[in-house]
Amino acid sequence: MIQSTSSTDRTASAASLPAAAPSTVRSAPVQPDSLSTESASYLLSALDLQPEIRPDVVARASALAADPDYPSMAIMKNVAGQILAAPDLSEDLS
Repeated sequence: MIQSTSSTDRTASAASLPAAAPSTVRSAPVQPDSLSTESASYLLSALDLQPEIRPDVVARASALAADPDYPSMAIMKNVAGQILAAPDLSEDLS
């Protein structure tokens, strides 16, 4: 058996540790809740500029719906794998 040549007691003695300064608790100043609707107004006005029906998107969706190979088997397997790998949140006990 090989004997260790180093000390096994690596705990510092209380005398060698510096004294800790007393901790102070800083509390953040309480600020009232605020809500800015400036961004929401901008988004609503930008949405109003968009057409309600986009013919290019409807045409693409129609083509994909008519394609019997869409979605591909590779996509289906990928999605199925992600579903199986996802945690079951109904069993979360936290």
